[in-house]
Amino acid sequence: MTQVSLVGARLTEPGTEFVYQGESSACEGCPYRSQCLNLSEGTRYQVTDIRENTQVLDCAVHDTGVRAVEVEPVSVPANVPSKSAYSGSKAKLAGECPHSECPSHPFCVPLGADFDEEYQIQEVVGDPPHETCKLDRDLTKVELAPKE
Repeated sequence: MTQVSLVGARLTEPGTEFVYQGESSACEGCPYRSQCLNLSEGTRYQVTDIRENTQVLDCAVHDTGVRAVEVEPVSVPANVPSKSAYSGSKAKLAGECPHSECPSHPFCVPLGADFDEEYQIQEVVGDPPHETCKLDRDLTKVELAPKE
């Protein structure tokens, strides 16, 4: 479902993905609050279009201002335990991983997903990008469905 929101001008290219982090203390008193703070915190979004005839508005959070765009929630690429990696099933992330140099780290600790939540698997992608998990986990790369 597409929504209109204000996002940082640096993020306004169609196709750009971001995770909405919620309200900042700098938002207090801003006249554009209701247009900016209308997304779901912790959800991964993609900019789908820039609203026509809009201007860049001053913002205390974004140094280059904000602009009106259309966004929609998108799936989160993630590694989950292989035993629960079936399209349409629900799964949780395997847990924290300290090995940030691993090619799978962005999928084991994905932006836009929490360790304590269960997610619907939208699609099974296949093998994760690592050859061997340093935590000896049996993982499969999937796309987690966007939050409702």
